[in-house]
Amino acid sequence: MNRSLYTKLVLIILFLIVALMLVAGVFLTRGVRSFYLNDFYDSMAEVFSDQGLAEDLRSAAEEGDAEYLSDILAVYAGRLGIDSGTRNYHILSGADGEWLAGSVTPENGLVEITPNIVTALSGESGSASDPNAEYMDLALPVDGGDEGYIIYIIDNRETIRSLNEALLRIIAEALAVGLVISVFLSLLLAKTMIAPIQELTHAAEKVASGDFTDKVANDSKDEIGVLTRTFNNMAGQLENTLDDLKRSEQMRREFVANVSHELRTPITGVKSYAETLAHDPDIPAETRERFLNVILNESDRMTKIVQDLLTLSRFDAGSFTFSFDEFSFETSVRDVYNAVRMEALAHRHEFTLECESGIPRIRGDKARVEQVLMNMVSNAIKYTKDGGRIAMKAGVRGGEVWCSVKDNGIGIPKEDVQKVFDRFYRVDKARSRESGGTGLGLSIAQEIVVRHGGRIDLKSRLGHGSTITVWLPVEGPKDAQ
Repeated sequence: MNRSLYTKLVLIILFLIVALMLVAGVFLTRGVRSFYLNDFYDSMAEVFSDQGLAEDLRSAAEEGDAEYLSDILAVYAGRLGIDSGTRNYHILSGADGEWLAGSVTPENGLVEITPNIVTALSGESGSASDPNAEYMDLALPVDGGDEGYIIYIIDNRETIRSLNEALLRIIAEALAVGLVISVFLSLLLAKTMIAPIQELTHAAEKVASGDFTDKVANDSKDEIGVLTRTFNNMAGQLENTLDDLKRSEQMRREFVANVSHELRTPITGVKSYAETLAHDPDIPAETRERFLNVILNESDRMTKIVQDLLTLSRFDAGSFTFSFDEFSFETSVRDVYNAVRMEALAHRHEFTLECESGIPRIRGDKARVEQVLMNMVSNAIKYTKDGGRIAMKAGVRGGEVWCSVKDNGIGIPKEDVQKVFDRFYRVDKARSRESGGTGLGLSIAQEIVVRHGGRIDLKSRLGHGSTITVWLPVEGPKDAQ
């Protein structure tokens, strides 16, 4: 039968109480029986070890007077615990165990021959204890007269039975009262323990249905409190994980859409120009050459997009390898400046370089660092109108080297500053397309810088230009090989 945890807990508590009472009853009744057995034989041993009693009994036996023996024992009745109701003494014949005298006359004048009497008939003291017998007895042989006598003391254990019955009544009454109290306490305890679990169950059902709004409140320091706080943390992490998955799925869709859009434009252009050349063999040589140049440029652009996508894919998969070594950061800055200086002049830009003194050598991948610097300067040239100003600076601060590129170009809206590091984001899509941009350069640059343990800072104002700065640790990344 299926039962709730609440019911099971109550039943377990009740079962434990009943079991405890039963065990206590068994031990008490056994303890009482054992106490009376030990007390009986200890009392008999103490009384019959009395030298005066022993001499009186021996004298009476030698006179052959059983009634005299009975009278002597009557004097010691108090010490022997003789009670006409439960404990009595008898004087038996040492030859056949025939009853001669005693504190009471047995039924039909006969005393049942017990193992201890048999032992006494053989001339030895009979003091064997049988816990399962309905009586306690002691048989002592006394020499005298023609055949001797046996002093036989027997207790029918009525006192033990009465006391045990009283104990059992007390236990039963205590059990009844205890059950009433325990039912109330167990219900209260069970409710105290089960209520938080029921709350956790309800919260878990809501989490399973996608609702993360409820949090279980429990500030206790016990296991339930720890479980509750762990559940709340787990639910929070699960909610964050689901949010991340949703964002990842959205980014994946946007990424696929962007890739499709970026590749569709050059593919369409290549297809159109190629079809024109294929279907019109009489196109002038000058026009044919211009069409072929367009096809080559669009092919180069698609190749660049694919290469950048592969690079980012390797970053995502963690399979992109770097070649870390020590090199001059200042030399790399100057090499990049010289490489793009002619392009800047072609756009009539005022292009300057300023390097602080004492720039140290750094540990990193020289080619990848220069790729980052090249991307920074190229973007400045692309997004600055002809005749603009571009300033390139480099220096060292603390344990890091830095290089900044400042321009007075078109700038970036404040809300879009962080988006420049997103894949396929471009400030001026038309202009970047004309210059062959893919919108992946800064994404790759950021990945390279992060792998070097550095960072990229960007400050920009729409219409006032931008300043982008890269910081790299001199010692390189901690895990550099």
